Amino acid sequence: MRKTVEEGKLEIGQTFPLTIRKMGINGEGVGFFKRQVVFVPGALPGEVIVAEVINIKNGFAEAKIKRIREKSPHRIEAPCPVYDQCGGCQLQHVTYEEQLRQKRDIVIQSLERYSGLNMEKTKIHDTIGMETPWNYRNKSQLQVGKQDTNVIAGLYGLNSHRIIDISDCMIQHAATNKVTQVVKALLRRLNIPIYNEKKHSGIVRTIVVRVGVETGEVQLVLVTAKNELPKKEIFIRDLRNKLPELKSIMQNVNGKRTSIIFGDDTHHLAGEEVIQETLGDLSFELSARAFFQLNPTQTVKLYDEVKKAACLTGTERVVDAYCGVGTIGLWLAKDAKEVRGMEVIRDAVLDARKNAANHGFTNMEYKVGTAERIMPLWVKEGWKPDVVVVDPPRTGCEYEFIETVLKVAPKRIVYVSCNPSTLAKDIKHFSKKYNVEYVQPLDMFPHTAHVEVVVKFTLKK
Repeated sequence: MRKTVEEGKLEIGQTFPLTIRKMGINGEGVGFFKRQVVFVPGALPGEVIVAEVINIKNGFAEAKIKRIREKSPHRIEAPCPVYDQCGGCQLQHVTYEEQLRQKRDIVIQSLERYSGLNMEKTKIHDTIGMETPWNYRNKSQLQVGKQDTNVIAGLYGLNSHRIIDISDCMIQHAATNKVTQVVKALLRRLNIPIYNEKKHSGIVRTIVVRVGVETGEVQLVLVTAKNELPKKEIFIRDLRNKLPELKSIMQNVNGKRTSIIFGDDTHHLAGEEVIQETLGDLSFELSARAFFQLNPTQTVKLYDEVKKAACLTGTERVVDAYCGVGTIGLWLAKDAKEVRGMEVIRDAVLDARKNAANHGFTNMEYKVGTAERIMPLWVKEGWKPDVVVVDPPRTGCEYEFIETVLKVAPKRIVYVSCNPSTLAKDIKHFSKKYNVEYVQPLDMFPHTAHVEVVVKFTLKK
């Protein structure tokens, strides 16, 4: 017998009125049905909708909008024609000003739930946004497929393995869109075999394009399932004729049945092996597989916020934990006495050392390993950091790292987070010895639910 609303339990297919109370961490609307949490993608805080249950899980339900009874004044028509299919953006149906407000609220929700902070006394600044929040991504990685006789390139659709063709992505830099379109047309005209995931046959798997936003240099990496690229010489010739701005053309080979983009082997096809990019007055060489921030405009703002929170005077010893290729450390090096970083990925440490040398810094040192192992050794040698900067993965800091920092007790900690929930949990641990001076949200990826956060901690007296 079908359950009714009055019985207080939901079932799949059931419809009911729902008031949306807030925005969830993935950009969905959140409402409550008789104390049961209901997540509704596309719904906005303040709206009253008719919701239809599509999934029930332990402790919550998922629903879709059947009808909007009372519309939010912040709702707009999403400008992208495949917005509701692609899944790359979650918030194009919201005014940008409201996106910034909601991202701050997402941070507040996480802090209220996990951090143990007194929220009335915690300074949470307004979200730092972009002046022009479109065409900001400097790199695209689009899966290649066939649709009838057409070659398509795009992302897998929401909850599916069907490629949604993205002809002109509104958050991608114009140069990446242009190169992708030309490559698609050439692959079709030359009839170069496209990889078929189900059959594990064909050649071309992924089109990866990166642009140096400040330099204008563009790199194409064609990911293939085999070393052999049919009609390679013709393809390269026609590509360079149509796209003279292409500085680097590379091929990466990935023959495995995997969702991972890159394989282990990369071949140089034409032009240079790297492109150049600058952040502020720093310059970087970007190889085919090198990590680099996807929104350089906001990265400058983010790193400036890190520098502001670090309060460097030229006398401080700084630890750049989870340092990657050392970009944050480089940003701080001019104003620090010494910067030392550590990272578990050896290639990243080698790149960090190279970047420091290329910029003429002699006050920087990088080690392969974890901070919880290396920092105590430095302290034992008599080198104690005044400031620790940490930019961990989405999972947050390792517990051993937090305990190590608490023992070392630097004067300040600057925490850069890409996940408000794990940030809030880590704040609870750091709060044993540190005060939270302020929390600064920053919009690194407009029109998505992602929010970056910088937190300044100072040692309790």
